[in-house]
Amino acid sequence: MGAVSVSLVVTVKNEAETLPELLTSIEAQSRLPDEVIFVDGGSTDGTFKLLQEWGERQRYPVRILQEPGCNIARGRNLGIAAASGTVIAVTDAGVRLEPQWLACLVRPFEQANPPEVVAGVFRGQASGTFHTAMAAAVLPEPEELDPCRFWPSSRSVAFTKGAWEAVGGYPEWASFCEDLLFDMALAAAGKAFAFAPKALVHFPPRRTLHAFFRQYRNYAMGDGQTGLYLSRHLARYATYLGLVPLLLLASIHFSPLWLLGYAVGGALYLRRPLLRLARRTQGFPFAARLAAFLWLPVIRICGDLAKMLGYPAGLPRGLLLRNLNRRYRAGRLRRIGQ
Repeated sequence: MGAVSVSLVVTVKNEAETLPELLTSIEAQSRLPDEVIFVDGGSTDGTFKLLQEWGERQRYPVRILQEPGCNIARGRNLGIAAASGTVIAVTDAGVRLEPQWLACLVRPFEQANPPEVVAGVFRGQASGTFHTAMAAAVLPEPEELDPCRFWPSSRSVAFTKGAWEAVGGYPEWASFCEDLLFDMALAAAGKAFAFAPKALVHFPPRRTLHAFFRQYRNYAMGDGQTGLYLSRHLARYATYLGLVPLLLLASIHFSPLWLLGYAVGGALYLRRPLLRLARRTQGFPFAARLAAFLWLPVIRICGDLAKMLGYPAGLPRGLLLRNLNRRYRAGRLRRIGQ
């Protein structure tokens, strides 16, 4: 197919503290973008000025768009609509790109029989005991991913502008899970996916339990609103509201040995995070390593409780939002066809 033109699109809001690392990693790319477009959702912390100053120093076009109050899906659609590239690469503020990230994402588009979507990967970037435990608890390692089942995150993905147009863009009606819904729409439209395991982004997870709880509650609200992963949520309710109390009652009425069910179930549930944490904490002092392992079940239970509260909170809006989705997609596709 030959060389393609690539537009890098990033949405931001109040990211002045985290942006320098991302901007430095964009400058260090072995394959530079042909243009960079930032969409600012209404920053008040100096983000816009920082981006302007950075853009003036680059040797490729940098545009900063503003739409205060827009959600991330709307921001991405604005940036992509303004992009001139035939291939769109998307990432988020708050990450660090490996120097080969963009080159690895773009390479499949320049080969024979190119795909229309290329999925990059991300790895948890953590420091300290709690943060390392958080990364191990919630973020799979790239080596664990199954390319056939992996839905790309929009912190590391590229696609043709034509594919984006064909599905009506990111779903602006969705409060959360917009990138997953976009992936599913691309797959349903028959767009060809490719997997680029070396297109790596370093992504720091939340640094406090409170921030993590809020994040996972929001994710689950998005699932409730959009009707995603019902079986997973039902299994979680069955475990915490059924199996866990049943094991306790069995240990009281029959034998304390029934409490071993907690240990067996916990070991199975935490198997992969435990293996990740064992690798990540090599070289830690014993006390720090022990503390990280003790944090692991606390983090996972906190996340489960957040999801159990978030999912039903999203259900009342689910029917309305799915109706809006149908109207949005129909209207968007009509506009594209004009």
